[in-house]
Amino acid sequence: MLTTIELSFLEFLFFCGIILFASTVRGFSGFGFSASSVSLLSFILPPKEIVPIILLLEIIASFFMIPSIWKKINWKFVLYLLLGVSIGTPFGVHLLSILEPRITHIIISITVLIFAFLLLRGYKNKKLNHNISKFLVGTTAGTVNGFGTLAGLPIALYFLIIAAEPAVIRASLAALFFFTDFYALSIAYFKDILNVTAIYRTLPLILIVPFGVSIGTKLFTGSTKENYKKYVLYFLILISIFGLIKAFI
Repeated sequence: MLTTIELSFLEFLFFCGIILFASTVRGFSGFGFSASSVSLLSFILPPKEIVPIILLLEIIASFFMIPSIWKKINWKFVLYLLLGVSIGTPFGVHLLSILEPRITHIIISITVLIFAFLLLRGYKNKKLNHNISKFLVGTTAGTVNGFGTLAGLPIALYFLIIAAEPAVIRASLAALFFFTDFYALSIAYFKDILNVTAIYRTLPLILIVPFGVSIGTKLFTGSTKENYKKYVLYFLILISIFGLIKAFI
């Protein structure tokens, strides 16, 4: 199997550990799976090889979360964000196909760091809760989703700025990612980014995702609104710093 997925035994264990961690974060927050896994897995693989795997696993994570969050999904938000994402994603996937791995990794780490700091500042403006803003945020999210599967960061920032409830953020993000990641994956296939090796690497990880999501869901149920925001953002800042260190070494 290790020959098929082109990873050593230690690299495979590292891969499994990161996916378990990222799945727990996803179950807790509704986002952060890609941000944590892409940044950390870049230590053993280039982003171009990581992104299709993460897109596949994101779809699986959303699938397992949907039954428990269905009633909290804000479908109006999801629809307008999807319109923007559909425009931004092809551009993002194109960037992924032409940029050097080191440059892509630096962009991803800086993007995560910027959005995490913005989220920590706690700026709120409910006047931004209109359809044009949702469309623009969706376009931005689609672009960063295409080259780094990071759509959750600008969208989570937007949700927190308009003071949405954590349960609504978590549910709407999970529903949105089910569609956006499938869309990005389809484009990646035609750009020759999704291949047989990526699929083989994904298969042994499938059982890890629902386990991590269930752990994260239990943690979310027992957390306060303030803890929800604080824990997720601090971990995003930490992995972004590690990612930048790795990129410049």
